[in-house]
Amino acid sequence: MKSSTTEAVYRDITDFAHGAPRWVQHVAEIWTELGLLVFGVLFVVGWWRARGEHAGSLALSVLAPLATAVGYAVSEVLKAIVDEERPCRAVVGAAASLMPCPSTGDWSFPSNHAAIAGAAAVALACARPRTAWFTVPMALLMALSRVFVGVHYPHDVAVGLLVGGSVAALVTVLLSRPTRSLARTVRDSRAPVAVWISGSGAGGPDRGHGTGR
Repeated sequence: MKSSTTEAVYRDITDFAHGAPRWVQHVAEIWTELGLLVFGVLFVVGWWRARGEHAGSLALSVLAPLATAVGYAVSEVLKAIVDEERPCRAVVGAAASLMPCPSTGDWSFPSNHAAIAGAAAVALACARPRTAWFTVPMALLMALSRVFVGVHYPHDVAVGLLVGGSVAALVTVLLSRPTRSLARTVRDSRAPVAVWISGSGAGGPDRGHGTGR
């Protein structure tokens, strides 16, 4: 998958990383690992808010982490098929990676982190369109950080974003209707646990889609 161009871009980015202030390096090292937790928090917040809304909104909020998990699984399958070595070992003359280079067998293409970030950004935007203004930049920064710290090629993260986002969108489209029906069923049961999980919903017609609020 790699080419001389992507290797050159990788060298440029890692050289820039080594010349960056130490605090910038620290922020990149933290974000590249813990940034995914921010998406996890957004999943929980989205679900909690959707408990007070119609079943369509709840369905999309519940689907968001599922769609993200499927996006990750697809990227993991591709990684096992391609078997591309990490640039921190393969690119001759490149600056040392800021983070320890993953062990041999933990392949480079595509980036799982970028796939998860791309899938989460799209899934959250489907549930609440207004969140796209910060979920999309978050995903892009996650992808860039993987190259910045030296553990992925640029094409690894670009394809990871594309795969994750595309899979998440497809899963959301295919499963939104049955998930909406399930959400209605759970709410109608009126069991205490079901009410806590799904909430009581909001008044007004169930339009079957997120409110974007």
